[in-house]
Amino acid sequence: MATLAASGAAIEAMGLSPAIASKPKASKIKFGVQLNAFPIDPKRFDTFLAALGQVKQLGYQGFESGFANIQEQFTSPAEARKKIEDTGLTFFGVHIFLATPRYDPKTFIAPAALYEPIAQGGKSLGAKHLILSGAPPSTPEELQQKINGLNAAGRYARGIGLNLAYHNEYESATSAEELEELYSRTDSKLVSFLLDAGHAYRSGMNVQNFIRAHSKRIVGIHLRDYKADGHLVSLGQGTFPLQAVADTLKQIDWIGWVENEEEREDHSHTGLEVIAPAYKAMKEAFAS
Repeated sequence: MATLAASGAAIEAMGLSPAIASKPKASKIKFGVQLNAFPIDPKRFDTFLAALGQVKQLGYQGFESGFANIQEQFTSPAEARKKIEDTGLTFFGVHIFLATPRYDPKTFIAPAALYEPIAQGGKSLGAKHLILSGAPPSTPEELQQKINGLNAAGRYARGIGLNLAYHNEYESATSAEELEELYSRTDSKLVSFLLDAGHAYRSGMNVQNFIRAHSKRIVGIHLRDYKADGHLVSLGQGTFPLQAVADTLKQIDWIGWVENEEEREDHSHTGLEVIAPAYKAMKEAFAS
């Protein structure tokens, strides 16, 4: 397991400093990270805690995790929750993303038989949100089924003290159209949104305009970046309009979580190597 001292040395070796850990000037905006970039073994909770240690040392204020990373802790959560809370990080949310065939064919999101125990387990570990991704519907009838499914999931989450946030996947013009429908037709009291601004950008959406139109229901924003050829790169090194998005969020006085999500096509998990420069890019964009 990586120690905090080792993490600090690694950060300095990259030309960064643990002193970078000051909060962004836009105090209403909090910085989080999706843990996908870290080499976490779901069978070893120490690897999860090691990732949190690095996240904290860089300067992030919270994190989001896929459910597989924490599912082993659901049977006896008290000790695990204390260790998470001792990091000083906010557990923004537990995320359920599945391969398309595993989504409920009636609702195009995770089946209730999965999201209900995940929501309960995440809540027991201190998570604030249940985050659901989903598959794209093909017809108006299927879209209505997805809307109904999200409302039902939101009702369940609220009943146990969590907030539901839908996370958009897929990168096509139709996904942008679907997202507009979900914002306008789901119950605003039950369904919030974790906008993946990178996916939305790849779909051709004007992310800044979309944020201005729907900011009241957006509780978090995922940031990711791409080269002109579409390959993923560290935030700030591609074509994603990071500064324009940051300026928009500050201009509208938005309150919420901005989360960096560093994923790669080869599914590599290089942790600090990609997370550290991404944090630096975020901090600079929101401080200017």
